[in-house]
Amino acid sequence: MAAPESLTAATAQDPFRSFAPLSARRLLVLAGIAMILAGMIFGDIFAVFVLHQNASRVGASLRAAAEAALAGDAGRVQASFADVGAFLENRGTKVDTHVHLIGFGFLALLLAILQPWVAISEKYLRRLAWLLVIGGVVLPSGVFLIHYVGLAYSPLQAIGWASIVADAGGLFVMIATGGYLYGLARRLANPLRNKRSDHLLSAPDGTGRLLFAGGLFLVLLGFLHGAYYAGADLYRHEAADYNLLSQIASGASAGNSIQVGRALQEYGLLQGDKAVNIAAHAHFAEFGLLAMLLGFFQPYVSLRQIWKRRWAGILLLGSALLPVCVLLEMRFGLVAGGLADFGGLLVIVAGFAMWVGILRYTGALDAEMGRRA
Repeated sequence: MAAPESLTAATAQDPFRSFAPLSARRLLVLAGIAMILAGMIFGDIFAVFVLHQNASRVGASLRAAAEAALAGDAGRVQASFADVGAFLENRGTKVDTHVHLIGFGFLALLLAILQPWVAISEKYLRRLAWLLVIGGVVLPSGVFLIHYVGLAYSPLQAIGWASIVADAGGLFVMIATGGYLYGLARRLANPLRNKRSDHLLSAPDGTGRLLFAGGLFLVLLGFLHGAYYAGADLYRHEAADYNLLSQIASGASAGNSIQVGRALQEYGLLQGDKAVNIAAHAHFAEFGLLAMLLGFFQPYVSLRQIWKRRWAGILLLGSALLPVCVLLEMRFGLVAGGLADFGGLLVIVAGFAMWVGILRYTGALDAEMGRRA
């Protein structure tokens, strides 16, 4: 059995063997999970308080534009379409904020897994990790503000300050990712690269295996649903989209308000059907990847084993409940939407519990590996 002094010395020589509080790997794991949770919380708030109301406003503006066209009021048509553009920009920036926060969280977790094979000193790895985290927060924050800041006081004609801030955040992420790629390339150029091992990937953990299996199943469901939608509905929806827009235009030209109203109603239902299918497909795959990434770090979740399994089960339950209920929203309305939001809440709570468990980690796994060495 190695003495504590030997373990300390080994850890100092090989920082990748530890999960120290100030290590780059721990920073990436905690920040990555935090960004994913923040993105999901933002997405839930957006879905409840903005998404459906925004969709109703878009529909009302399209109807107003059609009525103005029937009345021959070109000015009101232009104003209505300007309102549609503003509503879509509002929706688009919120969706992009949600997606970028979660995407950068995934990137942070992936880089944390690859950490032992990045041939850069721990000092510079910490700097790259902080750069990635800062950029991963700055970019979605800037995107969120685009709708509200616009071009006010901007030094450029077509790009506002919020977009400039978002681009700066993206640059930080690219520099950090480039640094990690450089470190991976150095490792690949090292003839002894295959001798690098990582006890995190080899530590047996039943909860991790549960998350791997459940996550893979969710990703498979997402692929199967996407393939079914592409084969059964996608081209039909595209044809119906063009046909309904043509009916709206021709009805407005002929002064047929009944045709315009019916086509607008069908167009709204079509867009809703497309949206729920795309959202379900994306959420199946997204939650599956999240479960698999979290599975790697279960040895560092400092909770009792029974609670680790429970939180893993709750996360997988919510991950399946949300996309299934999203698919049912067109049939069951607010009931299915409420259950989908509850599924998202389960994922958030379970993810936060795992984050707290990782925050509580004090080195038990590293000590055990040191004794085995």
